[in-house]
Amino acid sequence: MPLIETTPALLILTALLAYLLGSIPFGIVMARIFGLGDLRAIGSGNIGATNVLRTGNKMAAFLTLIFDAAKGGVAVLIARAVVGEDAAQIAGFAAFLGHLYPVWLNFKGGKGVATFLGVLLALDWQVGLACCATWLVIAFLFRLSSLAALVAAGLSTVWMLVLGRPEMVLLALLLSALVFIRHSANIGRLLRGEEPRIGADK
Repeated sequence: MPLIETTPALLILTALLAYLLGSIPFGIVMARIFGLGDLRAIGSGNIGATNVLRTGNKMAAFLTLIFDAAKGGVAVLIARAVVGEDAAQIAGFAAFLGHLYPVWLNFKGGKGVATFLGVLLALDWQVGLACCATWLVIAFLFRLSSLAALVAAGLSTVWMLVLGRPEMVLLALLLSALVFIRHSANIGRLLRGEEPRIGADK
């Protein structure tokens, strides 16, 4: 049972708080903690775990992955416990937007894959695990992080339907669309055969 009665004002507040949580740039935080320099001046300039891995520091990349996923998951779980299921979906979407367009970095954020997976895991662990497994299989077979992300995002709606969560399909479509938009440059490189493989850049 939610702790607070759902109102439009409360949903707006939930979205705002979730956005601010999602805006925390853990990649930059970890790069500074580990003395790796400004992550935005390294590799692709992205603030996510894949670019942190390009520094050669696997622990920093792992922690970035965990915290980026966790901020999406935590936003969903708190919103669900305090306000309800509708708020949980709104919080997941807002946290994801926060990662993509963080206010702290002039709205220039990451590509959102870890946060996307964290949100799905918190909304429905079976769907989340299916998407994580999809990412892992594609990444293992092709060693292309962006391709794995695109396939996982593209199949998220399918997993929602297969696993009996049709009420979350619209959210999955919105999140997936944003993943594809943020990977537009990667899609171009994939089509040209120029996308760097996982572990190729350090």
